[in-house]
Amino acid sequence: MSLDNYFTLGRSGLRVSRLALGTMTFGDDWGWGAAETTARSMFDRYLAAGGNFIDTADMYTEGTSESMLGKFVEEAGVRDRVVLSTKFSYNAQPGNPNAGGNGRKNILRAVEGSLRRLRTDYIDLYLLHTWDRITPAEEVVRTLDDLVRAGKIRYAGLSDVPAWYAARAQTFAEAHALTPLVNLQLEYSLIERHIEHEFVPMGAELGMGITAWSPLGMGLLSGKYRPGEAGGAGEGRLAKVSGAPGFDRFTERNWRIVAAVEKVANETGYGMAQVALNWAAHQPGIASLIVGATKEAQLDANLASLDFRLSDAHRAWLDQASAPDAPFPYYMFADRQQTRLHGGVAVGSKPVGYAPPVWVPSTEVRDFSAD
Repeated sequence: MSLDNYFTLGRSGLRVSRLALGTMTFGDDWGWGAAETTARSMFDRYLAAGGNFIDTADMYTEGTSESMLGKFVEEAGVRDRVVLSTKFSYNAQPGNPNAGGNGRKNILRAVEGSLRRLRTDYIDLYLLHTWDRITPAEEVVRTLDDLVRAGKIRYAGLSDVPAWYAARAQTFAEAHALTPLVNLQLEYSLIERHIEHEFVPMGAELGMGITAWSPLGMGLLSGKYRPGEAGGAGEGRLAKVSGAPGFDRFTERNWRIVAAVEKVANETGYGMAQVALNWAAHQPGIASLIVGATKEAQLDANLASLDFRLSDAHRAWLDQASAPDAPFPYYMFADRQQTRLHGGVAVGSKPVGYAPPVWVPSTEVRDFSAD
């Protein structure tokens, strides 16, 4: 499946590549990114491979990512070809509460800054970056609709929000004939599968395609980290941030998943990163994976991750090794309960295309210690 095999994003006519180029690494302002020459080379390689979907945010490398990307797109003359996605939410002026968050005042401020740095008069996909816990979904949706009507953005979506918030926003848009949301950007990988419980079926039901950030588990699934006395060792940004809230990836469970990926990689002859990306790209509800890199070789390997198909046996091995726990109420929806609900009669899914698929993740737990 090459990058020029495009799929529509959510319930829209916007066609995007199955791998999106993540540009959080464009610029070395944070101490671990890529310099401009390397970033430009990766940009060119992605386009040459047929890719058209590029992700950034106004806060990535303090705005350098957007500025570099705008320069690259302009110089390459590819504005109509590429789908530019950027995000708002994070504060640009410490001490000024209205220069951050998801209120109307900040959205209108943020979009002008992104347009300027990206050197364009419109953004293809504009996303709320992170839930701020205070702004009503209705305010966000109406503001995004105004931006579409003004021609400053083409499509809108959400990133890193609760499922109930996304559902309320989409339902409000539908009820008031406002611009619908077409995208959810969420973390997803073999080590982070919690969106399967709620977000995946919600996205299918409400028409929001999911783009997965950190599909390599912040690099853990690439094979460059190994268990160590301090929990983990290796070169990369994960070793620098591990232990911070939400970034504690050096766990016993995760090392078991890394071992499973390594086993499949050894048996197939593909790299660990390629195996992990291939698995994620073919999961239900996933429209595109956001892949980033700091080195050209890393990007080249990632872009080749769709050139093969994992066997059913290898997918099952990875599924079982990484199966997430099913907390309440999701364990109530397992096959045993469904059989009782329907009086012992098998109730199959409707044909594909007739209704959104219902996907309940496996709750089977398997002991891999003897394998």
